[in-house]
Amino acid sequence: MSRRSNGIVALLLLVSAVSLFAGGSKEKSETPTPGASAPAAPKAAPAPSAAPVVIQFWTWRPEDVAVYNKLIGIFQQQNPGIQVVQTAHKNTEYNTILSAALSGKSGPDVFQSRAYGGLESFAQSGYMEPLENWVPELKDFSEAARRGATSIKDGKIYGVPFASQTLFVYYNKKMYQKLGLSVPSTWDKFLANLEAMKKAGIQPLANGAKDGWTLEVMMGALAPNFYGANEFFNKVIKGETNFLDPKFVQAIDKLRDLIPYMPPMYMGVSYTDMQAAFINEQAGHFIGGSFEAGYFSSQNPDLQYDFFPGPSAKEGEPNYVSTYADGNFSMNAASTKKAEAAKLLRFFASKTTGEAFIKELKQVSQVPGIDPTANPFIAKVLSVQKHSTPYIFLVGFRYQQPTGSSLAQAALQGMFAGKLTAAEVCKQIQEGIATYYKPFQK
Repeated sequence: MSRRSNGIVALLLLVSAVSLFAGGSKEKSETPTPGASAPAAPKAAPAPSAAPVVIQFWTWRPEDVAVYNKLIGIFQQQNPGIQVVQTAHKNTEYNTILSAALSGKSGPDVFQSRAYGGLESFAQSGYMEPLENWVPELKDFSEAARRGATSIKDGKIYGVPFASQTLFVYYNKKMYQKLGLSVPSTWDKFLANLEAMKKAGIQPLANGAKDGWTLEVMMGALAPNFYGANEFFNKVIKGETNFLDPKFVQAIDKLRDLIPYMPPMYMGVSYTDMQAAFINEQAGHFIGGSFEAGYFSSQNPDLQYDFFPGPSAKEGEPNYVSTYADGNFSMNAASTKKAEAAKLLRFFASKTTGEAFIKELKQVSQVPGIDPTANPFIAKVLSVQKHSTPYIFLVGFRYQQPTGSSLAQAALQGMFAGKLTAAEVCKQIQEGIATYYKPFQK
């Protein structure tokens, strides 16, 4: 090869090498022109999201599943790391299923629990977690509400109260208007209204005596204004008085004043007969509880009714109503997810849940500070609760057998049948409870 050819080859090799070097350098160190967009940085791989903590929630209200699902949806939006699974059991099977699950150290993390004596057995079996430290909102609930969630043995609170019931007298508004009657504030005025209806050919009272529990409701609605309401309740619970107290005997005897205004053959009139008579406007009054209103309205949308608290003995005295807690939300003591369960319980103690009870479930929420105006009926129920007293036997004497309720119901049936005096009714109640209630054994 000539010297000239060798020179050309060498030149070509040098140009190739320079081009290769320059190309590699440009790929690694190119800087953007001023004003031009910087190249996008490569995206990092997304971190795997943590699986939500799943907590189980049980109720005895299949009919309320939709409302609870709405509440759970709100809670989960506020707590995206928690998933709540709701299970609703039949009311009649709930206690057995729940007890079996809790005794086996399984079951739900959060569940609906009964109140008073129904709560006590679960709490003292160690199935329930005390909630004072988990749910600080409990301190704002009323004393009456907390009573249904508190163990009488250790004084600890085991539930977030969810609803209350109130006992009073329903009346037919059209009948009152037709006869020119006014809502009675005293016992004598109440009896006068019953007499006016009887003279006008209207059945004054729907209440019968076939089902003993309805007589206990009657007693709860009317008797507190004669036996001393809270003062008597507090004393009898402590054993400072008992059911032979003349005030209590007089209160029971007052119920006999109603016999002339009850339906014919009232000892055979059942609870459903009572409901039908009032719903179909065949009776002017129905002594019952706030739990009746929804059924009355659903069965007869045209029924015009209202209610008043039990009449007092004298004009100007407070008109007391008996109230009781319907149930609570509780935590499983064996739960391994207590922090998450506590968040759900605090949500159930919030105004969001309380407002849902009033607006959607049409129940009297126990949550403090709720605006009741969304439902006029609930608003009025709450207004009469300013003078409330515990539904005496359910609240105070259903923890052991024979319960105060079973004793009172049977004895009241005996009185309405004309077989027992008021004093004998009270004697049977006192002797039955005294078999186990230590304050009565002093």
